[in-house]
This record gives sequence, C-alpha cells and structure tokens, in this order.
Amino acid sequence: MALLHLAVAAGLRVEAATVDHGLRPEAVAECAAVAVACAGLGVPHEVLRWRWDGRGNLQDAARRGRLALLADWAGRRGLSGVALGHTRDDVAETFLMRLARDAGVDGLAAMAARREVHGVAFLRPLLGIGRGALRAWLLARGVGWAEDASNDDARFQRVRARRAVAAMAEAGVGAEQIAALAQRMAEVRVALEAMAAEAAARVARVDRGDVILDAGGLAALPAEVRRRLVLAAVTWIASAEYGPRGAELERFLAAMAAGRAATLAGVRMTAGQGRLRLTREARAVAGLEVAAGQVWDGRWRISGPESNGLTIRALGEKGLALCPGWKAAGMPRASLPATPALWRGAELVSAPLAGMGAGWQADCAPPAGVLAAAPLSH
Repeated sequence: MALLHLAVAAGLRVEAATVDHGLRPEAVAECAAVAVACAGLGVPHEVLRWRWDGRGNLQDAARRGRLALLADWAGRRGLSGVALGHTRDDVAETFLMRLARDAGVDGLAAMAARREVHGVAFLRPLLGIGRGALRAWLLARGVGWAEDASNDDARFQRVRARRAVAAMAEAGVGAEQIAALAQRMAEVRVALEAMAAEAAARVARVDRGDVILDAGGLAALPAEVRRRLVLAAVTWIASAEYGPRGAELERFLAAMAAGRAATLAGVRMTAGQGRLRLTREARAVAGLEVAAGQVWDGRWRISGPESNGLTIRALGEKGLALCPGWKAAGMPRASLPATPALWRGAELVSAPLAGMGAGWQADCAPPAGVLAAAPLSH
C-alpha cells in the first residue's frame, strides 16, 4: 500500500495488480479493498488468481506462480516494469532464514534491487527503508492497510526469522545492521562473479552444448571461483533455474579433481587428456519431446525444411546407430545420445550433431552470466 501511494505521489504512470493465491478466505475482501484504494487514486487495478496444484513446496510454488502471473500481466498491459514492496526488514529476515540453511555467499547476499523474470524487469525500490517507517508514513496520511494473519503464525520460517530479528535488535543487531551485512555479501558476490567470468575465459570452452574445462587450470583456481564456474556450467547444460549446491556439488567437484567420471543434476562429466568435458546426461532427456520448431531441453532449436508432423527428441543409442558418419562430425560419442534429433514417429529424419544433417541445423542458445565469457569452439 505504501509502494502504491509513493508511486502515485512520484507522478509515475501506475497500474496495480493483486495476486490472490486462494489460500486465505480473507484475501477476497483484501483484494476488494485494494481495488477501492486504487479507484480513489485513479489507478487501474486487476486481481490475478493463482491456485496450488499440490506439488512441491507451497511457498516456493506460490512465489514462482506469483512472479509468472505478474510478468504476464505487465506484458499484457505494456508496462515497463513491476515494482515490489520488499523492505529492509525483508532483507534481514531472508538473511537469517538462509543462514539457518547453511547458505553460501550467494544465499546470504541481499535480494537484488532489479532482476529480470520472464523478460520483465522486477524492481524493489524500498529495500533501504524499514517496515516501521512505511507504516508511519501511511498513518500520517490516514491510509490503512491489511495485515495478513499468517504473519503471526510461528509455523512459518519467515515469522520465526522476524521474531529473531526483533530479539537481536535488543542486543544492538537489528534489521538495519543485518541488511547492511547482506548488502556487503552482495558486493562480495559481484566480485566473485567477475573472477569466475575471467576464469571462464581462460579455462573453459563451449562446444555445441557441452562445456570443456582445462583440468589443470580449473584446479589452480581458488575454491569458490572453481565452484562458481562448475556450477554455472552445470546449470546451463541442465537448463536449470537453480544449480545444485551442498554435498552433491562437493562430491562432483571432488570427482573432477580426481579425474573420475561423475554425474550431477542431469549433467555427465568425463575426464581425459587433461580436459574435463561436461555434457547432458542421456537419461535426463530420454522422455523429452516437443514439436519441431519449439525449444527442446531449454536450449536447442532445429531449423530447416518443412517440419509438419515432426518432433524433436534425444538421439539416443538407437538413433546414433543410424548415423554412420557421426565420427566425422567431431563430437565425442559420449555426448551424442543426449543431443537433439528430428523424428517422424520412430523414423530418424535428422541428427545434425551426429553428421546426419539432411538440410537441418541444430542451434544451442549461448550461455549467459559467468559462462558467457568462455570462448566457443569452431
């Protein structure tokens, strides 16, 4: 509510959306109250409804669903960005929640003031302001707001974190100090990302969807830089929003250091001749199928002649057996079963990366972030 009034006071072109997650009966009345407040300010308002399908973690699913709905809404309305009302208190609470989960630098870093989700800019302009200051600002103007009863339910981790922040404030370590530490961690993260990108330019190479690492160069990197580079490679190859962390990642890194083959999050690593090659694991894409022309496995497109009735699936071992010229294509055999191929039912039409082009071409979306600095093989 404070964000809404501040945006209007700033003279911005403002529209508002309220997401009803269908989890509390009070939400209907709260949405109606927001609509009345927006009408009084001359602000167009829309209620977006999300419903949980019962899968996964409820809070995480609600967050993802909320962002997707808001991104779609902004796109439909032609809005340049979506502003969220997170405050300094949210930063402090998130820091403690992640600390309890043994988070590293990235997890403890303050939430970004700007990020892109589904191609839409999400902004957090209130991260430097405390919740109490916003409430006082609203009260001074006679503006009310809704209180979510779940904010007092200790079953939720965030509520427990909020109480912990309040308790720590008595010892002189309140939300302001914790948020400042989180901001410093964000600055550390930026520095580490820059170091990892520089390392990628020296020791990594992108080859038709795979990532090749120089084993000696990788081993010489500081542990955190090495971890970030490998995590970036695994996340890109697996087309994952978040990469694996913790014990699984450490096991994978240990295997790399020892030159042992290993798998992680649908990514397979093999070692040989001083190089480590990370490729998509065939089992991870065995059941994945899309119509020709669509993106396959989050990264691949196949373009070429008429594609009616054709689908994209993994080449697999059976498909590879139908590609006698695969060696001439220059791709390691271990990588080929997980590469995209064009099929008409059970008939293999084209396998561009296995030497069976037939007028078709497979293109992989380039990596972003740290790995974008790695050179491409030609």
